[in-house]
Amino acid sequence: MSKTTPATAFLRRTNVPFETLSYDYDPSADRLGVHAAAAMGEPEDRVFKTLMTEVDGAAVCVVIPVARELSMKKLAAAAGGKSARMMKPADAERVTGFKVGGISPFGRRKATPTILAREALEQPYIVANGGARGVQVKLSPTDALTAMNGVPGDVLAPVA
Repeated sequence: MSKTTPATAFLRRTNVPFETLSYDYDPSADRLGVHAAAAMGEPEDRVFKTLMTEVDGAAVCVVIPVARELSMKKLAAAAGGKSARMMKPADAERVTGFKVGGISPFGRRKATPTILAREALEQPYIVANGGARGVQVKLSPTDALTAMNGVPGDVLAPVA
């Protein structure tokens, strides 16, 4: 797919090697990220979702595997804060310039601290949102970390 988004344009502009993937976005899917992984035939531990959060009131982008949950306590600690919460969808759209369901860790309107779940570094590649609903980018985890100007972090809730 050759759809250009602010995220894919950013990756091209910064010479980050990536592949664009697409799938049929289904807004009624129970868990959008898990649906995306299945639709693309990718393992859930290699497909990552972008979450916009607030740590002590400041925006923080967090990128985690689609089938896992974020630990707010671990996120606050990883970001050097005391408390964390999910950002309201309208605020996330305003800060990133992307629509919910298409928020990418690349090419966001406003640069914010970004934490990539450390588990990403164990993968040969990761798939993350490419800046539009149904558009994903596949790239190496180290290239992703560099492109998002992020840090790896221990942010996942324990598996139940």
